[in-house]
Amino acid sequence: MTATFDPRNVPLPKGHWINGRYLTGVPLIELLRPSDAFAYAASPVADDEVVDLAVTSAAAALQRSGWTTCRPTERANILKRWASLIETNAQRLGQLESIASTRPIAESVSIDAAVTAEQIRFFAEFADKEGGDVVPTDSDHLGMILSEPYGVVGAITPWNVPLSMAGWKIGPALAAGNAIVLKPSEHTPFSTLFLAELGTEAGIPAGIINIVLGDGLTTGAHLVAHPGIAKISFTGSTVAGGAILRNIAGAQIKPVTLELGGKSPQVVFASADIEVAAHCVARGILLNAGQTCVAGSRVIVAKTAEDAFMAALKREMSKHQPGLTWDSATNYSPIISERQINRIHGIVEAAVAHGAECVLGGKRLDRTGYFFEPTILAGVAADSPALTEEIFGPVVTVQTFSDENEAYALSRHSTYGLAAGVYTQDLSQAMRAVKQIEAGTVWVNRYGRSRDHILPTGGYKASGIGKDLGKEAFRSNRRQKSVLIKI
Repeated sequence: MTATFDPRNVPLPKGHWINGRYLTGVPLIELLRPSDAFAYAASPVADDEVVDLAVTSAAAALQRSGWTTCRPTERANILKRWASLIETNAQRLGQLESIASTRPIAESVSIDAAVTAEQIRFFAEFADKEGGDVVPTDSDHLGMILSEPYGVVGAITPWNVPLSMAGWKIGPALAAGNAIVLKPSEHTPFSTLFLAELGTEAGIPAGIINIVLGDGLTTGAHLVAHPGIAKISFTGSTVAGGAILRNIAGAQIKPVTLELGGKSPQVVFASADIEVAAHCVARGILLNAGQTCVAGSRVIVAKTAEDAFMAALKREMSKHQPGLTWDSATNYSPIISERQINRIHGIVEAAVAHGAECVLGGKRLDRTGYFFEPTILAGVAADSPALTEEIFGPVVTVQTFSDENEAYALSRHSTYGLAAGVYTQDLSQAMRAVKQIEAGTVWVNRYGRSRDHILPTGGYKASGIGKDLGKEAFRSNRRQKSVLIKI
């Protein structure tokens, strides 16, 4: 059972996690709790020497531990023990998550910690089930495709759901036989640090998981460019993803997986169950107060269903109440920072100033912390940032359409193609929409990922390169070698 807790009573991990122990550093980044804007901790910043130490430790650990060369079932069994420890320590992981991030404790325990354990188990199963191939060749030759780990991989995770994002990166990397150096967001390092501790307790050799703290410009840039890092996996903004690609192009070419931003449409057809659609649309934008890459921020509704749908959507979006992330009754998140809430407010105000109607919300809540009202904007200009840019907040725009072709045209975005939602009770219509909408994931009569970790996630266009989750994530942590033997 998830319980309300006092954040002052939760001890925090201190320093970087390198070679199975903490390495302290000068605290340079002040950390504020989003729920009450209280400065509660500080984080060091890993410079090039600390990043190099982490990468060197990872490479040495691979050599001495036999993590890459051991029987795959041994790796799988250790990862499964790690998953069990995550479940046993879900309450503490949830507390560390909820202190630093925007995740309410009820969700960080029952969803984030639980999903992370499931992900680790899921990828553990690939360790002894995915390999190379023998391929047809001339009868006097033997052709093989060998599958091998990269060695040391690097990962950078965001602040919005830091625990499960760490699971996305570490799980497939380790199951595939690699070591990893991961940089969590400077806003939310603590649950990831404790996750690494639990990995060592489970039997993952010291140095196979390394966590370096710091910002993107210093720590992230050093990690991406380090010659000892063979592959990079990143989840975050499209702007940051572009910076990573430029860094790699200028330093050392290496493969990347990028799960980036989105401006995802939710298309409501006249045939939809309006109450179901309104509930799902509200969840699609209000989960974590809209601070998810797949947030369904563009609602596109049939004109004939507009009135009924808008009434239902306003009811659904008015149910969510803010609260402290360490209160078990809280079901609506704060915004991560003062800077971000000011950006959200500025985009909404600019849209209204240029003719948009604020149907619901539209302003910062008058309380301590960084809370913004659930907001609906209608009649937004086509070139407004509210309609074109990823807001990363609890704000939806509403557009209407007369026929399917107009709906599909409105759903397309010049930059993004991460996810989409479709609401209809007409199966043929649903299948037409799935084929027409340009997105890496399309949900029908629901919105948001399930706990079916076999489904990969990743976007079209500037929403990313490659996939997280699914067997694709495991395979992306292995490289292929072609072998041809003359018999």
